[in-house]
Amino acid sequence: ILTSGQVSVLVSGGFDLSVGSVVTSSVIIAAILADNDPGATWWVILFLLGLGLVVGLINGSVTTFLKVPSLIATLGMLLIVRGVGLFWSGGAPRGYLPDNLRAFGRGGIEGLFGLREFPYAVIILVVFGFLYWLLLHRLNYGRQLLALGDNPRASRLSGVNVNLMRISAFVICSMSAALAGILVAGRGGVSIEAGTGLEMQSIAAAVLGGTMLLGGRGSIPAAMAGALALEVLFTLLNLMGLPKPLRDAVQGLIIISAVAYAAYSTRKTR
Repeated sequence: ILTSGQVSVLVSGGFDLSVGSVVTSSVIIAAILADNDPGATWWVILFLLGLGLVVGLINGSVTTFLKVPSLIATLGMLLIVRGVGLFWSGGAPRGYLPDNLRAFGRGGIEGLFGLREFPYAVIILVVFGFLYWLLLHRLNYGRQLLALGDNPRASRLSGVNVNLMRISAFVICSMSAALAGILVAGRGGVSIEAGTGLEMQSIAAAVLGGTMLLGGRGSIPAAMAGALALEVLFTLLNLMGLPKPLRDAVQGLIIISAVAYAAYSTRKTR
């Protein structure tokens, strides 16, 4: 889900480095606000999605109207969101997640498809994956977003509302991060490191699925497959007993290779 949201920004020609902090803050804030009260679950979820909406609007507006490069704008937002979350919590996990909130990440439907328990998280993934696919590949919105990433000037001249499209891409990405934070909270519990490194993982997974970092090309199903492949690779590295820094090196290698390939392809077509 996080990677699919990142794809919407990447295909428009931008980056969003704030998603990891949005995930972390969503986990921290959910625990503080819910505080083991099952009745608070739904309004807490709505609050977190609203938080993602606000972060996306700020990222998109700063990038669009102030002409700040998305890399710099979202890097600043990464620090702001993470700082606010840690300040609110006092720098340590506080509060408790109610069972009905945690069920989204670790619960499931018993007996479905002959399985002992079919995870709610997988159902949420399929539903939102379909919505992302529909948005990017079957609706005019997706065609305009891809055109924006391919050639912003030509898109503007052809009547595309470039400002609105760019802002909406950041909104989708940040709200996806908030939703991912809810699932991460349910799966792993409260941690101030819940979203650390996820911004780079989401970008690496997207480019592994064929999304161009320079914009203009991307696929939701392929990006989701890239995220799955990356997790399989990390699991394999863990089983082999290799250290976490090697995982970071692999991510860096994937990103550099993808950028080099995109630059080479662009130069070759010219």
